[in-house]
Parts: sequence; C-alpha cells; structure tokens
Amino acid sequence: MSTPTAAPVRRLPLVLHNRAFGTVWLGQVLTQAGTRMFQVGASWWLIGYAASSDGGLAAGVLMAVSTLPAVALAPLVARAIARHSRRSLLRAAAAGAGTAVAALAVWAAVSDLPVVAVYAAALALATCQAFFDPCLTTSVPELVGDEDIEAATSFELSTQSLASLGGALLGALVVDAAGVAGLAAGCAVAYGTAAVLITTIRFHAPPDGTPPSTTTSAEPAPYSAPAPQRTLRQILGRLPHVRAILLCFTAANLFTTAVFVVMPLYTATVLHGDGATLSLLEASLGLGTLVGSFTGSRMPGRPTVIGSACLGAMAVALAIPGLIAARPVVAGALLLTGWCVGAIGVRFVALFQRLVPTSDKPAFFAVMQAMLGATFPIASLLFGLLGDSFSAQTLCLIQAAGLTPAALALLLLPGYSPAADGPATEPDDETAAHPTPASAPAPAAGGTR
Repeated sequence: MSTPTAAPVRRLPLVLHNRAFGTVWLGQVLTQAGTRMFQVGASWWLIGYAASSDGGLAAGVLMAVSTLPAVALAPLVARAIARHSRRSLLRAAAAGAGTAVAALAVWAAVSDLPVVAVYAAALALATCQAFFDPCLTTSVPELVGDEDIEAATSFELSTQSLASLGGALLGALVVDAAGVAGLAAGCAVAYGTAAVLITTIRFHAPPDGTPPSTTTSAEPAPYSAPAPQRTLRQILGRLPHVRAILLCFTAANLFTTAVFVVMPLYTATVLHGDGATLSLLEASLGLGTLVGSFTGSRMPGRPTVIGSACLGAMAVALAIPGLIAARPVVAGALLLTGWCVGAIGVRFVALFQRLVPTSDKPAFFAVMQAMLGATFPIASLLFGLLGDSFSAQTLCLIQAAGLTPAALALLLLPGYSPAADGPATEPDDETAAHPTPASAPAPAAGGTR
C-alpha cells in the first residue's frame, strides 16, 4: 500500500512572509511613486499653468534637474552607504524628501509659488532618492536570507515600474484638482509614511557575518583594503561587443527619454487635453514597461537582433503620434513603446550578466547606469528647447528618426567573439534570457524615472 505524498506547502510572497523586507520595499514604492508623481505633476503645472509661453524649456529644465543627482552624486552616495547605518540613511532620505515637499506645500498654499521653488524641490527629491535606492539595494542581504536573494531582487526591480505607473497616473490629476499645494502635500504624506515604516524595522547581520548596519560599536572595525578593481575603460577594453551595445543604447536613450518632456507638450498643444489625458498617456507607457519586463524574456533569438527589432518598433510607435493625433491611438503607441523598453531591459541585463566577469559587475553596472542616466538631462534640455520652436508632433517624428540609426547599428554589430570578449556565449534562447539574481537596471531608460 503506497503512502500518500504530502502536498507541497505554498509559500507566501517574500514581501508578506518577511516583514522587514516587505516594509522597506513598501517604503521604496512610496518614495519612488512620490518622486514620479511630483515630476509628472510639476511638468504639467509648468506647461499648463505657470510657463505656457516657454513650457517646453521649463519642463525640460525640470526633468534635467530631476536626473542630475543620481549621476553627479554617485561617489558621495557610495561613501555614505559604506560609512553610515543603512536604516538611518534610508530614514533620513525619506524624511528629508518629505520635509522639502511639505515646505513647498505650505509655500504654495499661502502665496504665489515661483517656478524656481519647484525646481529646488525637484532637486531635493531627486537627491534624496539618489541615496535611498542604492542604499536599499545594498541592504538586501541584511533583510533577507540567502535563499531569498533572487526573490528580493525581483521585487526591487519591479518597484520602479509600479511606482512610475501609480505616480504618473496621479501627478497631473492632482495638479488639476488641488494645484501644486495638493501635489506637494500628497508627496509629503508618501515620504513621511516611508520614513515611519523604515523606523519600525530592524536590520540583521548579512550572511558573511559582518555586524548589521543598525548596530554601533565604540571601537571601529579594523580597516581592510578593498581588492583592486579595473576601471570601466579597462573592463570595456576587454569586451568590445558589450562596449558597442552600450554605445547603441546610449544613443537611443537620447531619444527615448525625451518622451517625458514631449508627452506633456503633446497633451497640452496637440490633444488640448487636461491632466486626465496626460495621466492616461503616462499610465500607458508605464503599463507597457511593466508587461514588457515580464514577457520580454520569452522572445527567442539573439539579444542584438531582438534589441534592434524593439528599437525599430519603438521608432514606429513614436512616429504614430506625429501623424495621428487621436487619444486611443497615442495611448496604444505609448503602450507599445513601454513594452519595447521593458523587453530590451530584460534581454540585455541578462546578456551583460553573462558576458561581464563577476569581479567587474559592480563597477560595470554602476557606471552603465550613470552613462545611460547622463543622457536624460541632455535629452530633456534639448527637446525642451525644440518644443518651444517646433510642434509636439514634429518632436515625435524627430524621436522616431533618431532611433532608426541606433536600431540599424545594433542589427549590424559583428557577432559575439569569445576570443575577444571572453569565454561566455551570447544567450539565444528563453532560458538564457532570464537575469541572474544580481540583476541591474535596464539599459533602455525610456521608462525610468
């Protein structure tokens, strides 16, 4: 007589069965959603209410200011994370952002608000977020066990899409309903709640046995010199295939990231819509990115071919609003654009994980993100200036034209050479397309903050 086998126990999602990680993850969702809500809402306020004559430049400056801290402060952020308590740094970042927007809310409620005050608040929020996100990434081993590292990484990587979707959906709607004062007050609630949540949890010792970041000692730990690391030039010098791919995506990002300036202009001047219309377009882009992140890995084929096809599809999708000014058509085009961004991110993070040596990954992914992020302020200012001289539909066509050479260059790249790039092989099937637990941000920043 056979003994019946016990049904496997289904485990709750990590954010539910690990209270510490779930709490900090929720704090990250709140802070990123607050940042994105402020960016979208402030852009809409500048274009629709405060600086209608030169709204393109005003919105471009706002987006440029919102992306500079993550690039310019990278060395300072790294030192701060290494020297200070993780929980204290996370809490201070959230509380600092909350204080900045709370002050802006009071100012906007009692008097007319100068545009420079909105720029200053955006800079403060971006600075706080520049500390919060990498600090949380570094803290993952102190919040979860080794067996949950992969699940924690997946949740953390999904935060940006979820937060962007929610924040972008609310930003313009709140401005239309309650002005900048209501927008800033809502963001202050989000940041304040995140700071309180982080205060309630404790960090634990990471797997290597080093003390948790929340503990202090009267005597400093003995200093251990870090192992020498190669520079990015040395790393990429050994990986010409990866270097060529990065250059293609850096060029593409100059045109994809401009969508955050073009969308508010298009809504106001072409669709003649309100905040609800802009929220619909932002939500379409965010939803497409989220779906692409989960489904892009299922596409068979070489990543360079898939990446070229996705860039080509994005060029077509971005050209459609330049030719057809209808809300459902534009929303569908942005949904496709977002899907391509998410799919590209999944495939090329997996490719870089396989091709870049393990010892070089921290430096490579950090500088990769800085490289790609540096295109954001350039694109914001460039398309902001163009938006005051050309129609928003023309800007859509410029985006499409700019993506086409990048798509062709990626398609025409010479094949991967193990002799030049090392022993790894370029993944060409579904299994190889899944990122490893040490995933990094997507190389195409069309849907990022």
